[in-house]
Amino acid sequence: MRAGEQGTVFEIRGGISVKRRLEAIGVRPGVTIEKLTDSPFGGPVVIRIGHMRLAIGYGMASKVMVAAEKAVAS
Repeated sequence: MRAGEQGTVFEIRGGISVKRRLEAIGVRPGVTIEKLTDSPFGGPVVIRIGHMRLAIGYGMASKVMVAAEKAVAS
């Protein structure tokens, strides 16, 4: 996804610890998220879930599979 796009999480790839950590912060299949930033060189990724903004590492973010829906107007 690019910054400003939103989509629905359909899968989390990785081990059980990655899945548990992401689920603990609200990232789980069926949840709609919006990507707020694109960070160069593998920096943290900022996403929005409802009214929460979360920063997660690039490696962890790359394990979240999302079906992009549409661009969000700023």
